[in-house]
Amino acid sequence: MTAGEGARRAAQDILSDVLRKRRPLDAATEDELAHAKLSPRDAGFARAISHETLRRFGQLDALLRTFVAKLPVPHRAGPTIEILLAGICELLLLDVAPHAAVDGANRLAAADDKAVHFKPLINAALRRISREGKDVLAAQDAERLSVPDWLWQRWSDTYGEDTTRAIARAHLAQPPLDVLGTDGLASLRALPDALALPGGTVRLRDAGRIDELPGYADGHWWVQDFAASLPARLFGDVKGATVIDLCAAPGGKTAQLAAAGAHVIAVEREASRVATLKTNLERLKIAVDIVEKDLRDYAPETRAPFVLLDAPCSATGTIRRHPDLPWMKSPADIGACADAASELLDAAAGMVAEDGVLVFAVCSLEPEEGVEQIAHFLRRHPEFKRESLSPGDVYGLAELISVDGDLRTLPSYLSDQGGMDGFYAARLRRV
Repeated sequence: MTAGEGARRAAQDILSDVLRKRRPLDAATEDELAHAKLSPRDAGFARAISHETLRRFGQLDALLRTFVAKLPVPHRAGPTIEILLAGICELLLLDVAPHAAVDGANRLAAADDKAVHFKPLINAALRRISREGKDVLAAQDAERLSVPDWLWQRWSDTYGEDTTRAIARAHLAQPPLDVLGTDGLASLRALPDALALPGGTVRLRDAGRIDELPGYADGHWWVQDFAASLPARLFGDVKGATVIDLCAAPGGKTAQLAAAGAHVIAVEREASRVATLKTNLERLKIAVDIVEKDLRDYAPETRAPFVLLDAPCSATGTIRRHPDLPWMKSPADIGACADAASELLDAAAGMVAEDGVLVFAVCSLEPEEGVEQIAHFLRRHPEFKRESLSPGDVYGLAELISVDGDLRTLPSYLSDQGGMDGFYAARLRRV
C-alpha cells in the first residue's frame, strides 16, 4: 500500500456512508477509522479529506459538473463520484501535490470492481482540474453553493439574505474548540494558545487531538461550544438547588450545572447515550443522579425549581461542526422534530415547581423549533410566562437576545473570534 492509500480508502468509505447510506458523519468517521486501524497521521488525513469534502460539498459538486458534462450513474459506477470529489478536495482545498492526488484516486478506482471502468474519466478529470480548477473555485459564489436551495430560502425568509450569507460563511470555516473547566479557569491554565471568552469558556484555535491536550485525561475540562453553554446559565445561581436536566447526554450542560453546585438529576432515554453520559461524567469526576428513562414516562418525586430541556432537533445550528447536516436533512425533518419537541416540552412543564423556571433550548436555526414552539406552548400552558432575558444574562452581548426576549445565537456572531453554534433558548417561569 502506497503512502496515504489507507487514508484515502477510509475517506472514500466515510463519504459513501454519508452520501449514500445517510449515516451521520461523526458515526461514519468513528466506525471507519476504528476499522481501518490507521496511524494517527493517516487518520488525520482521512478525516481532513472526508470532512472538508462535505464542508465544501456544494462547491465541489458544482465544480465537478463543470468539468464532467455527464456524471456516471451511481449504481453502475460504484464509488466513482466519491473518488472524484475527494480528489478535487485534495487538489484544491488541501493542496496535495497533483501527482499524489491523481495517483491516489487512480489506485482507489483500480481497487473497485465498478469504479475501475471509470478510471480513464477519473484520471482525465482530475488532471484537468489540477490545472484549471482553482480559477473555477475562486469564481464560485461559495456561500450560496454551500447551502441547499430549501435551506437557503428558509434562512433568507427568517433572517434576510445578508445574515444568511454570514451564516454560510461561518460554516465554511474550521470551527475552534471551546472548553469549560471543572474548577473554572484554574482547570484550563495548561491549555496552549487559549482565548478566554465570557463565562469561563476557553477557545483553542488549533487544538489537534482532544485526548492529547493537557488536563483531558485528568478530567479537568470538557468540550462545549460557547453558545451551548448559555442555556444552563439562564437559571442564574443554582448552588444547592435541584435541577432536572432532560435529554442530558452527552453531558456538557449536566457538568456545567453540577460544577455550579447544583444537585442534578440527568434524564436520558437511550442506553447508548446513557453510557456516553456516564463515561463523560466519570472522566470529569462529577457525580449526578442518572435516570435511564423516556422523559415522558419520568415523574420526579417532587417538582424541581429548575428544569432544563435541551430538546432533540434538526441541529441546523451546528452545521459548522457537522458539515454533513445540510445534505442529509429536509423540511420534513424540521416538522417532525418540532412535533416531537412539543410533546417533550409538555412533559417537562409538569416537572417544574411553583415559581420554578423551565429553560427550553434547541441547537436549531429554524423558527418552528424555537420561537414558534414557545408561542404554541404558552397558549397551551397559561400557568407559564416568558421571562425575557437581559444583557446581563448573556455577559452583555445584547445581540444574542431576540426581539421576543429569548436567546438567539447565530454561527456568524463573534465571527472575528471564530463564531459560535446557532442556539435558541427561552426562559419560562411557572406562575
